[in-house]
Amino acid sequence: MSEKLPRIDCQELVRALERAGFVKKRQKGGHLHMWREADKKRVTVPIHKGKIVPPGTLRAILRDADISIEGFRDLL
Repeated sequence: MSEKLPRIDCQELVRALERAGFVKKRQKGGHLHMWREADKKRVTVPIHKGKIVPPGTLRAILRDADISIEGFRDLL
């Protein structure tokens, strides 16, 4: 059985990604592009204040960032 994803908003997600080494690169509208220089990874985070990031979107962001669900829980 797969691990359950935490239900978080976009601000918590951005903070966790920053702890993982990502920096804010640019933002256009409701999408924030974050970049990690070490391995040249880029992720796009939807910025909608007060709303929970959908589980499928969160799973795709973690896959793009090369972060496991267990590793992500540690970053929170």
